[in-house]
Amino acid sequence: MITDPHIPDADGFYDAWLRAHEGLSDTRSADLNARLVLLLANQCGDQGVLLSCIAAAKEGLSA
Repeated sequence: MITDPHIPDADGFYDAWLRAHEGLSDTRSADLNARLVLLLANQCGDQGVLLSCIAAAKEGLSA
C-alpha cells in the first residue's frame, strides 16, 4: 500500500472531487463517493492492497 503522496496534482484532484459534489444531496454525494471508490478499486485490482487500504481507512474511526 502506497502511503506517500503519489498523485502528481493532488490539489487539482481534490478540487475536481469537491466540484463533482456541488449541488448533490447528501445521499447522492455518498453515492458518488461509493461509485468512485469502486471504480478506483477496480483500477488497482490488487485485493491485498485494497484490503490493507480498508483497514487503514478504518483506523481511528469510532462506530
